[in-house]
Amino acid sequence: MALQWMILSYVVALEAVVAILVTLPSPKLLRNRLTSLISLVLQPALFIIPFAGFQLLDIYWKNEHRLMCTSDVCTAAERDRYEKAIYKSQRNVILCISACILYWCIYRVCKFQKDIQSMEEVEKRYKSK
Repeated sequence: MALQWMILSYVVALEAVVAILVTLPSPKLLRNRLTSLISLVLQPALFIIPFAGFQLLDIYWKNEHRLMCTSDVCTAAERDRYEKAIYKSQRNVILCISACILYWCIYRVCKFQKDIQSMEEVEKRYKSK
């Protein structure tokens, strides 16, 4: 299970870097090339959405079937382990949601850039007529 979370955390970090690159102001030529390159990579990278969804379902299932440690019979070590598992689950939920949100943000920014580029081309054609 740790490998899945490691992969997801690397993907989220990569998505954050790509989101920063796409939103930084840059020359038009560089921005257009970067946008087209990222747009080509976005479709294969769509696997992250169902992967994160599956991980969320796994977290939910484990949370529903987790043994509760709320009574006085629990030892301090058991209580600490229970709380650590809860914090870990919360961190993983945030990781899954941020993966989906970052993917959507990158997709929308690239789509807006392509729309702006196509509008500029239409404007050039109208001006040349």
